[in-house]
Amino acid sequence: MTERFFKEYLARFKPFKTYWNYEDGCLLLGCQRMFEATGRSLYAEFVLRYLSQRIEQNGSIPTYLTDAHSLDSFNCGKVLFFAADLTNEDRYRRAADWIAEQIQAHPRTKSGFCWHKEIYPEQIWIDGVYMAAPFFAQYAGRTRNDRVYQEIGRWFAFVKKHMRNPENGLYYHGLDEARAQRWANPQTGLSRSHWLRGEGWLLMALTDTLALLPESQHELRALLSGMLRDAEASLRPFRNADGCFLQVIDRQDAEGNYTETSGNLMIAYAFMRGAEMGVLDAAAGQCGAQILNTIKSEKLIQSPDGMHLTGICSAAGLGGITDRDGSCAYYLSEPVVSDDPKGVGVLMLAEAVRLQAAQRRNHQKNAV
Repeated sequence: MTERFFKEYLARFKPFKTYWNYEDGCLLLGCQRMFEATGRSLYAEFVLRYLSQRIEQNGSIPTYLTDAHSLDSFNCGKVLFFAADLTNEDRYRRAADWIAEQIQAHPRTKSGFCWHKEIYPEQIWIDGVYMAAPFFAQYAGRTRNDRVYQEIGRWFAFVKKHMRNPENGLYYHGLDEARAQRWANPQTGLSRSHWLRGEGWLLMALTDTLALLPESQHELRALLSGMLRDAEASLRPFRNADGCFLQVIDRQDAEGNYTETSGNLMIAYAFMRGAEMGVLDAAAGQCGAQILNTIKSEKLIQSPDGMHLTGICSAAGLGGITDRDGSCAYYLSEPVVSDDPKGVGVLMLAEAVRLQAAQRRNHQKNAV
């Protein structure tokens, strides 16, 4: 049923935005992983068709918004290495090189960390780590540039030190180093709430970056492994009876709090992949599988016009022209939509891990 939904979704796909965007990147990466798990050509063909329409032969990307200086823009770049390997076309390697160079012009906070975007000065958002760190880990491996790993380590160490709540182990959505934003705590600069998809972005950043690190990166591997194990353990007390988590993780008392689809799928993916890598224990992998099954049974709905993935928070941010205040009420006020690529792409990621885990178990069983 799930793969039927993917086939229908890709057939009716329309780009999320007119420019190079992270939402489509979630779907592209999901397609890559589903191709790797199943070998079915429609997934690879979708990725190559999407990229070939947006990347020139010289590697330039006309719809990339360079002046936005957005960490989100790195997300689509993750599939360029996959496309280069499949096609052996230099334009994809050139595009990856060009995207990597954008970090040099990226504005940074006083402590040296990338702003989330040009329009969010001095602000670090936790989703930015997912957008950029796995891309640069992959780029470092391809270019044998070990200095990149040092920068990646600084990102994660900063997030652990400054954005983790020591009382419950959960992470905050944003940090304003300037302490100027209305949503920021005037003493710490932190936002107020523990948003599920924010936590999910971080967990996926940890697992995806870990999977790309060479064995020689002992200290960085230890840092990320410890953060992943701590984050998994910290989430356990907040699980509902169905095994899932709420949109504002620690506010079971809040009226209207709900089981949000994309964040739960991110956690399911990270738990299952972390267990497959041997970083998390088998119980975490089973927890991830339970979350995936719950979302598939309750949120993947058959309608007269086809199948739809429901219950996805359409977007959430901090400040901006709508002055998003980071409160629990704010996160619960954002529209809930269906078929957003932030949900569908991560469903692909989680389903691909499930399929590969089943394949591994079958291989071990047959080898006995």
